[in-house]
Amino acid sequence: MIEAGLAVLAALCLLASLLPLLPFGHGMVRSFDFGRLQAISVSVLVIVGAILAGSLASTLVAAVVMAVVAIAIQLVFVVRFTPLWPVQTVQYAGDSKEAATISVLTCNVKQGNRDYQSVIDLVRDTRPDIAVFMEPDRAWAGALQPCLSEFHHSIEHPQEDSYGIILASRYPLLEHEVRFLLNEEVPSISCVVRLPGGRDVRIIALHPEPPLPNRDTLGRDAEILVVAKQAHTEPLPLIVTGDLNDVAWSRTTRRFLRISGLLDPRQGRGMFNSFDARFWFMRWPLDHIFHSRDFELVSIDRQRFVGSDHFPMFYCLALTEDKTGENRNDPPSPPSKEDLAEADEAIQIEANRNRPPAGADWE
Repeated sequence: MIEAGLAVLAALCLLASLLPLLPFGHGMVRSFDFGRLQAISVSVLVIVGAILAGSLASTLVAAVVMAVVAIAIQLVFVVRFTPLWPVQTVQYAGDSKEAATISVLTCNVKQGNRDYQSVIDLVRDTRPDIAVFMEPDRAWAGALQPCLSEFHHSIEHPQEDSYGIILASRYPLLEHEVRFLLNEEVPSISCVVRLPGGRDVRIIALHPEPPLPNRDTLGRDAEILVVAKQAHTEPLPLIVTGDLNDVAWSRTTRRFLRISGLLDPRQGRGMFNSFDARFWFMRWPLDHIFHSRDFELVSIDRQRFVGSDHFPMFYCLALTEDKTGENRNDPPSPPSKEDLAEADEAIQIEANRNRPPAGADWE
């Protein structure tokens, strides 16, 4: 009985490892991108259980082989988010007090969460230069006014369908816009921030649709890839941040990095799992910041629980590239023709259809 149970668990882990390799943009497939750490953990337990069983029965041998293969597949994706991998963004070695730095707090407040004070206290404790709030409704927008008033400028677009977004800046904004890239119900924000010393930085904040097992993921994927193409041609230093409803190691996020040319500061450092904040055994990295090669990393920290299903994330970057264009960051891999063709196809399909965003009725 134990042997059969271990074999079934191993087979499920192997299946969960193989399904995301399929080139299908459907939630039933793409959802398996998320639980890679869980698949590794269960596979390790299968191997330990087989060893403790002390038997060379064919069923146990098969279970161990499947578990090892599953672990190997999963490590291909997640190992780059461990210290075993070279960092993609170098650590800033200068004095952060003298550099042109910008700190960003991203916080998915969860619309149904009403622990307003915890979020306000966090903003006041961390004092970010830029704060991005996702899923605020009108109640959240009103409750956040005491801390939003402490910023130089705020762009507020609350909605009652879990797609509201607010961006607040302590620095002057030269331009700002609430944009609806592909769906008239899914807003994002683009703005240009002027740092002390006069240098300008573009910031794009977005919160695309979550994947659902009963529909395709083109809404999410296409919005991410639209931003990737815009980032590729952006002349200013650039930061893209938000809850992308996609994990750092997914097919779409890796394609986003190749097309945009942006860097992920978590590579070589850690996973910084931000969701689900309520369950320690079901966590993965959903809340991101990507940046152009102009920046080096000062710090990155997952923040405390604030009542949401997401942990807030805090990042501080130093704008270091000089006028000669020199910097210490290695460029990311260039996009392939397949990357560009599939991105264009996904964007075109999503732009030509009109449907409500996924998860709009969850709260």
